[in-house]
Amino acid sequence: MSESGSVSGNVAVIARFLEEVINQGRLEQADELVAVDFVELDPLSGQRQGREGLKEVIGMMRTAFPDIHWVADETVASGDKVVTRFTWTGTHRGTFLGVPATGRRVNVKGVVIDRLVGGKMMDSRILMDNLTMMQELGVIPRA
Repeated sequence: MSESGSVSGNVAVIARFLEEVINQGRLEQADELVAVDFVELDPLSGQRQGREGLKEVIGMMRTAFPDIHWVADETVASGDKVVTRFTWTGTHRGTFLGVPATGRRVNVKGVVIDRLVGGKMMDSRILMDNLTMMQELGVIPRA
């Protein structure tokens, strides 16, 4: 198996995606790391499919949270899948999921399962703690 399709190669692709595309906002790097026909298995409301749809969502998140920073807290890989337990933080400076900027900081935990083919992200399933995030933004009261 070539490095681009190996487990370690797949982990490296995800690490590059997190750092270069999400954290640094270099959306053009997604062209190297994500398949053109990428599928988001649990898309955000209104998210288009494909690499361009993923880039749009990340751009929207970076507009809403200009200081967004994702950290891979734990990574497990097997075969063509990489599972990442993550935390992302940011300051809410623009509209996000219909919520106008609040200026509040968020600390969001979640898990994403990415499947790679030929060294590129082919599909993804993400689960984030949106309830706590909405509580941190002041949209939903804390219990």
